[in-house]
This record gives sequence, structure tokens and C-alpha cells, in this order.
Amino acid sequence: MTGLEIWLLAVGLAMDCFAVSIASGIILKRIQLRPILFMAFCFGFFQAFMPLLGWAGARIFSHMIESVDHWIAFIILAFLGGRMIIESFKEEGSRHEYDPTNLKVVLGFAVATSIDALAVGVSFAFIGMRSCMDILPAVGIIGFVSFILSVIGLIFGVKCGCGIARKIKAELLGGIILVIIGIKILIEHLYFT
Repeated sequence: MTGLEIWLLAVGLAMDCFAVSIASGIILKRIQLRPILFMAFCFGFFQAFMPLLGWAGARIFSHMIESVDHWIAFIILAFLGGRMIIESFKEEGSRHEYDPTNLKVVLGFAVATSIDALAVGVSFAFIGMRSCMDILPAVGIIGFVSFILSVIGLIFGVKCGCGIARKIKAELLGGIILVIIGIKILIEHLYFT
């Protein structure tokens, strides 16, 4: 993957964090530095850790499925992106208020929003990231982008409230990015290798 693709992938993965951060900022109602930095750190950490975990697990089995690895990467990214696109069009049901300063809530959201990153880590093993030195820059970028977008989302939620925040289709944009990267990986492996 090129550097630009990794940055775009990071933005795509961070869209879930961004959306949750906006909602959390709306609930916070005022800028509180400690909860904002803690939530952003947790999101960034888990978004960086999960791809590393997925990559490590997939590396164990990659030699067995090397002939179809590009299809696996495509299916994972297309599925995740498609799911994000579909979710972006669903109406918000009954809103459940939660406490974005509660440790269990923050960790729950951090893990839940990083499941996609775990699957992306699996695809990293199938697209040529063979050593820890290959994947570390990618997970660093993913963690950094998730942290920054989480801070921005939290502040945006505090400052702008519900009305404007609902108009942003962060999940739609993230889903489209993941699907495009998946298609590119498939085309490169089928026609250019």
C-alpha cells in the first residue's frame, strides 16, 4: 500500500470514532479537556492495536491462503465499507444517553469502533506487509488519525450540537473509502501482478 492509501484507510477507519465522538461531544455540552483527551487516546490506541493484532493472527495462516489473499482482503474491506454505507442511511432510533466520561463506556466504544480495524489488520497480512517494520507505520498512522479525528469530533459535538452533526455522513464517507481501497487491491492483484 502506498502512503496515501494508508492515510485514506486510516481516515476511513476513524469515521466510526469520529461519529461516536460527535455524539459524545453533544452529551458533554462543554469542552472538558480530560475526558476529551482520554476518549481520543482510547480510540487511537485501540484503532492502532487491533490491526496489529489482526495482522499477527493472519500471519500465522497466510502461507496457507496466499493464492486467494487478495480476494480475502477485498471481501473484508468491501464488507466493512458496505456495512458502514448501509448504516449511514439508517434512521437514528431511540437515542440512549450514555456517560462519555465513564471508563467502561469509553473502553466499550473504543473496542466496538475498532473491530473493523482488526479485520483490516488481517487484510494487511495478505497484501504484502510481512514484517513488523512493514505494519508499524500503518498502525501508527491509523492511531494518530483516529486520535485527531476523535478530538475534532468531540469538540465539534460540543460546539455545534445535534442539528449540524447529523448532517455529516461520516460513516458513508468512511465506507466508500474502504470499498475503493478493497477494489484497488483486487484489481492490482488480478491484473498488475
